[in-house]
This record gives sequence, C-alpha cells and structure tokens, in this order.
Amino acid sequence: MKILVCISTVPDTTSKINFVDENRAFDTQGVTFIINPNDEFGLTRAIWFQQKEGAEVTVVTVGDSSCEPILRKCLAIGADRAIRIDTVPQDGLSVASQLADLAKREAFDLIITGRESIDYNGGMVGAMLATFLKIPYLANCIHIEKEGDRYNLEREMDGGKELLNGSLPLVIGAQKGLVEEKDLIIPNMRGIMQARQKPLDVIQPQEIKVATAVESFEKPPAKGPVKLIDPTNIEGLIDLLQNEAKVL
Repeated sequence: MKILVCISTVPDTTSKINFVDENRAFDTQGVTFIINPNDEFGLTRAIWFQQKEGAEVTVVTVGDSSCEPILRKCLAIGADRAIRIDTVPQDGLSVASQLADLAKREAFDLIITGRESIDYNGGMVGAMLATFLKIPYLANCIHIEKEGDRYNLEREMDGGKELLNGSLPLVIGAQKGLVEEKDLIIPNMRGIMQARQKPLDVIQPQEIKVATAVESFEKPPAKGPVKLIDPTNIEGLIDLLQNEAKVL
C-alpha cells in the first residue's frame, strides 16, 4: 500500500500577520510556520497504516526551500520519504495540478490532503486533485479503516455523519476526528536522527498556466470599543441592541 500525504506549510495562528508590496504579498518576516493541522491529522493516520499494514508513506509539498524544515519534521514523525515540488504555490488549481502530475507518475493507493489549509481556507485542492486523477474524493473524512479488500469510511456532514464503503485508489480530505489531537506524534530524538537519513527529493515543477492573481490583501476592521451598561438600565440595553447592534 502506497500512501501520499499532501502537506501545506502555514503560519502559526499566534503569528502577527502583515502584508507588503502595497498589500499584494504576505510578509513572512518574523512568522513561525507549522504543518497545516488538517494535514497533520492525515499524516498521523497514514503512519498508523504504516505500522499496521506496512504501508509506504510519502509526504509532498509544493513550495520553495523554506518548506524543507516542515518536510524534515514529517520524516521525523515517521514518513518514509519526502518530495518537494520546487515552485511557489500560486493558487489551489496550480497546487492540485502539480500534485496530480506527481501522482500520475507514481501509483499511489491512497492520497490524503487536509480538508483545507488554515491560511486561505480554500478547501479545493483535494477535490481538484481527485478530478484530475479521475478517482473518488471524500471530503471531511473522520474515519478510514480496512476491512478485507474494502475500506469503511466516515465523513462529517451538516447535521450528522455519513458512513460509506469503498475501494482504493481514493483521495480523502482529512480533519480532526480522523485522529484526535492527543494522538498526534511528537518527534523524538531517534525519529529526528533517522529523518536525516531519509530521502528528501526536490523535483522540478510542470509548466502550468496560473488561473488567478492576487489583487490585494485586507485585514478585517479593528473591533470597536466595548460599551458597558449598568445592569439596572434595561431600557438603555434594549435601545442599543435594537438600534446599534440591530440584533432585536
């Protein structure tokens, strides 16, 4: 069983976000980058398949050399090898196209993407990748388990959960629930040392026409000051809720 886990490098949510070049580019100075959390849930599940089924786990990212520390962490977590497609991602379509080109050259049985990345929250790469490969895609996946030659699957949906049964090849969009946060693997010293010996291959990207361009980024407006109302002033509270907050 060959598993490909697609990894996004995203800013830590505690980082202060700024933009440069007249708000057309993200300022990376002083920003800490991490593995996209949804991707990390997927990677952990892949490592479980590795330990239980003897699966070969490959991680891949589309990005420049600044992404390599994240790939090394994935190797320390337990991935067998890492691939970096040497180009700066432009949009979801270009990323999916690069990943599809790699997947067509190597016969992966299971491809795991995150449900979405926590920076752009596009949630589109997994579906487009599956479309390019002409194989099924299951978004919001919270369970996958082998049963004979088939796989039991579960996805989160509005108002409940959906249970499915399918076969490989398959693309899934991972999220919390596929594993829990307490199950995430923290690299130990042995894993870190082994990661140095594992292959991290850099491959050249395919020439792809970019379909979108960033016009500008804009921060949300600053929150206004808080108005404190005396608990006995019920009429004043109702007036503010009706005429200012407009929630009544």
